[in-house]
Amino acid sequence: MIKPWSGVNGFESLMRIGALAKATDLSRDTIRFYERHGLISSAPSSSETNSYRNYPDDSVERLQMITDARDAGLSVADLSLLLDAVEHGGQPDFDFEEFIKTRIAQLDHVIATARKTRNMLRLTHKAIKVSETDYSIANSSALRSIDET
Repeated sequence: MIKPWSGVNGFESLMRIGALAKATDLSRDTIRFYERHGLISSAPSSSETNSYRNYPDDSVERLQMITDARDAGLSVADLSLLLDAVEHGGQPDFDFEEFIKTRIAQLDHVIATARKTRNMLRLTHKAIKVSETDYSIANSSALRSIDET
């Protein structure tokens, strides 16, 4: 469960979007996109002279989790539903159990497909190395026979 923030603007520790982008290796646009979709949050600066947004330090970990989930194939919509369910109980008609089972089955399929592809690439690499070795041996023998004549 995400811990509630406290302190200035409700956050224990703050960082601006530039620092968050640097810490996560994500673009500012990507961070804003995730914020628009409710995956992360920020608070306005306490200064009335600027329009900066402040992000809690735990945004770095949260963005890493989001990035990992996205890399594994979860959509922003899926993440939004999942985080809403975990943090706020979700929508009344949201079937959390079915949602999780379906996403796990999808990831299992992606993992199995990735493993098959990895094995095919390993076999291809091995075949190319053997072929290159045979080619080198054949060329070496051909050159020796030319030199001998």
